[in-house]
Amino acid sequence: MNIVCLDLEGVLVPEIWIAFADAVGIPELHRTTRDEPDYEKLMHWRLGILREHGLGLVQIQKAADSIIPFEGAKEFLDSLRKGTQVIIVSDTFREFAAPIMKKLGYPTLFCHELAVDDNGMISDFRLRPHSTKLETVRALQSIGFETIASGDSYNDLGMIQASKAGFLFRTTDKIRADYPDIPAYTEYDELLAAIRGAL
Repeated sequence: MNIVCLDLEGVLVPEIWIAFADAVGIPELHRTTRDEPDYEKLMHWRLGILREHGLGLVQIQKAADSIIPFEGAKEFLDSLRKGTQVIIVSDTFREFAAPIMKKLGYPTLFCHELAVDDNGMISDFRLRPHSTKLETVRALQSIGFETIASGDSYNDLGMIQASKAGFLFRTTDKIRADYPDIPAYTEYDELLAAIRGAL
């Protein structure tokens, strides 16, 4: 049995934190997993900036609600789901992913959760397993699935490399150069053809 594991941000929709950074005028928050491979380190750094500026969950939810999927993303996902099972494996958070999932037709999403205090400030975060995407893929494999994975960032490399087929999509020039053995695509029809070829 096959199952496709896709990253969300950078693959199907713009980066939520970049949209938020632009909305609140804090360019430091443009830093993502394309820049910092250690996701926990990145999140602790982000929470520090939020505390420094007195920003909470409501402001991030507002930015997330404004996000529109990339052109062709929903059609790609719909076509893919007609032929195989698909899971979005993301380092986003349940608390602000819901409106985005609606725009994508409610695909299955594996993501994290936030801890929010009574004042609406984000006090902490709860991750799935530590090496989240890689461990998710390994767990799926342990129950009989063959995985095919695609993403754009450093934190996607584990699940891509551990899968029977894996692809980079709209990644950076640096990641593409550092991992020349992983096929890389920029268009949804190319990625769809590659995944179908691996099924």
